[in-house]
Parts: sequence; C-alpha cells; structure tokens
Amino acid sequence: MNGVHDLGGMQDMGAITPETGEPVFHAAWEGRAYGLTRAMGGWRLWNLDAVRYQRELIAPASYFRMSYYERWIEGLLELMLKNKLVTRSEIDSGRPDAHAANRAPTFTAEKIPAFVAKGVPARRNVDVATNFRVGQRVRGLNLNPIGHTRLPRYARGKVGTVDRDHGVFVFPDTNALFLGEKPQHVYSVRFAARELWGEQASPRDVVYIDMWEDYLAPA
Repeated sequence: MNGVHDLGGMQDMGAITPETGEPVFHAAWEGRAYGLTRAMGGWRLWNLDAVRYQRELIAPASYFRMSYYERWIEGLLELMLKNKLVTRSEIDSGRPDAHAANRAPTFTAEKIPAFVAKGVPARRNVDVATNFRVGQRVRGLNLNPIGHTRLPRYARGKVGTVDRDHGVFVFPDTNALFLGEKPQHVYSVRFAARELWGEQASPRDVVYIDMWEDYLAPA
C-alpha cells in the first residue's frame, strides 16, 4: 500500500544517524514486546505478511510518533481483537472479562528453541514456471495497491536488468489478505541509480531490489 511506512527515496525526512554499539533491545519492555508477538503467532491465526500489513494500517500521525516496538504492540493488539483472542475492555483493564473462556496457549516454553531456529521461512519447494531470465530487461509495474505490497514506490515504472533468480517464495500481497500464498519466483533486479533518482545520482551507482514476478513486465 502507499503509506508513511514506505519512506524509500523520500526527501526531507531527516538525517540517518546510526547508533554506535546499538543494543538488541533498548529497554526490557522491547524484549517482551518481541517475545509476546512471536508467541502469539503460535495460534496460527495470522501470517507474517498480515502482521506487517496490520502495522501499515496504523494512522500516519501515530506511526511517526511511535517507536519501532510500539508499532509491534499496536499491530499485535489489533490482530488479537480481530481474531477474538481478547476484548477491548480486557486490553484497557489488563484483566480478563467475567466469564471469559480460559484458552490454553499453543506456544509453550519447550517449543521455543525449534521455533526460533526455524523462523518463518517463505521459500516454497514447488515447480513454478518462470517468465524472466538472468540478463533480461524488465520494468517494474506502476501499481498503487490499497493492500500490502513489497514493491517500493521508487521502482514502479523503472527499467532494470534481472541479475539472479532467488527461487520460489510466498507472494506477500495475497498472503497478507489471506487470499493464498500464490508462490512465484523472486528476482534480484539491478537498477542504475540514475534510472531511479534522475541525473543528479552518480552514474557509477546501482541498486539491487528483490522483486516478485507479479511486480515485473518485459521492458
């Protein structure tokens, strides 16, 4: 979707200031936010792309105000509400509603090592036809979806060259909306910086973007 979360190539958003020696978590609550989000995924009521899409639905003013893990918690709460795991009054009070069902969690402590080691792989070992080849010139489609997409705005309508075929992966645009995984090839596409940013960019610079097949057309 076209929202404030997609800042690639946008100007006047402030300087990028890397933090020297940045810790994994800046506060204990961030670690809990990460753990809670991963644990709630054990219910298997949503998928990774749906989680990302839910964060993209945060209102722009709130999105910019929130820190990274605040967005995680806000998105998780909305997913829990949508899937009737909690009620709004339970979130507001921090206590279960009267007569609330006692549901046993599916994600237990002994499952953590295997779950973390495996992660959430999106690669699929299925035989899917490929429409593009390494070295072929391709154009990013000029799409403006209202749902989730991993196609950056700055690559839409731009021409590049397929550098490699990564194999077959889940298509996030449909997976986020529970419309099926639609597995397809993902390509690393090489774009000249001037193709993306104009003549003010360096003629020596290039950008590689991983793009699903449904984002591309022959150039």
